[in-house]
Amino acid sequence: MRAHVLAALGVLKLATADQMHRLMAPGHKDNKAFRNAALDLARHGLVVSEGSARDGNKLWNLTPLGLDAAAEVLDRPAGEMGGTARGAARSGAPHAMAVNETVIAITRTPATATRPVPRRQPASMAPPATEQEPAPGLVLEPHGMGWIGSWSTEVPLSLPTSRGSRAGVRADAVLQAPEAGLPVLFVEVDNCTESADVLAAKFEKYLRYFRLKSKNPLGSESPVWRTQYPSTGREGHPPVVVVFNPGTRTGPQALKNRMNTVMELTRLVWSGSYHGAGGYGAEERDGYYGYADAIPLLFTTLDRLQTSGPRTAVWWRCGHGQWETLPDALANPADHDAWYARDEQRRRQRDEERERQHQEWAAERGRWAQEPDPALDPEPVPPCERCKGPITGPLGYDLEFAPPEDGRHCPSCRTDLRQYPTLREALFGRRPRSK
Repeated sequence: MRAHVLAALGVLKLATADQMHRLMAPGHKDNKAFRNAALDLARHGLVVSEGSARDGNKLWNLTPLGLDAAAEVLDRPAGEMGGTARGAARSGAPHAMAVNETVIAITRTPATATRPVPRRQPASMAPPATEQEPAPGLVLEPHGMGWIGSWSTEVPLSLPTSRGSRAGVRADAVLQAPEAGLPVLFVEVDNCTESADVLAAKFEKYLRYFRLKSKNPLGSESPVWRTQYPSTGREGHPPVVVVFNPGTRTGPQALKNRMNTVMELTRLVWSGSYHGAGGYGAEERDGYYGYADAIPLLFTTLDRLQTSGPRTAVWWRCGHGQWETLPDALANPADHDAWYARDEQRRRQRDEERERQHQEWAAERGRWAQEPDPALDPEPVPPCERCKGPITGPLGYDLEFAPPEDGRHCPSCRTDLRQYPTLREALFGRRPRSK
């Protein structure tokens, strides 16, 4: 129990015994064991209570000595543990309580049934062993993501300045759960107490931080955030989720208006840039959105996470327009890969259409080869050059006395044009013409 308390406070910085109970060991009947462990650690100077939450529960936080002990339990360097949240409990820490509830709702540690250990009895008096029934009242909840060691809270994201570096933005929580498809997820918890403009301005700082580049020993540039967190495996910057916790202060319509306002104010942060890439074929017109310089911005509410769990459709991705599961919300259905898949589909359809036409043409040529050649129409006979009548002569004309055919005149014209020899030509023959 002492290790559970140190681990919980090492991550959450400030928590009640009930929150530590639900985060670390929800299978226990109540939080009495955590209260006793916290009192024992307080006697040893590792934890301290300086106030109570607004619901009246005592708040616990670590001392500097307890921070070192928590680093040992979490197996983390002491320099990565952050502060001790000293003095934060005096105001009730409403924001820290909402962050804790968000971590508990997303993690959803499985409840392990616990029983008192039965005393050993002599073998002769031991009753026969019976199958143990599950603990009464134990309800299986939807699975969560990560465990206590997957979380970090109050994480500063530094921006360089002329005087060194400063925290451009401080993430409320960071989740690293690769087994759940989340190499890194930045979480912002909004209690709806500040204006929408102030909340939207945080994401511009996130964008400036994600754009920072640093040179590696080989001389090439890489994002600064990659020196602390693994790659997301997706195009663009790491995802950021806003968990709205309106409580009783903000009604459903006011919460919806706040979400829409924040979404519009951050449009340049999460919207991709459109590229008209055309498509396969000149008549195709298609394109895609590039998300290389965009932050996947997600919205959800604390009550949705607590009721349904993080693996259901409780995430609203800006630009998608519907509640989705986390993998669907993080996907980019209109990116270059989706366009390439559509273009390949169009290419395959064109190839199939062309192959079908070739097959139809081949079948048509085969049918033509099997059919007999049609009778050729006789060529038209030119008319007589002289009378423009049929070159074969009028119907019933006696061709016996007609001159031989010359291919230019009809028999009647050939007869008219025939030159009879003179008496001299008949007696002496025709003289050859001189050249």
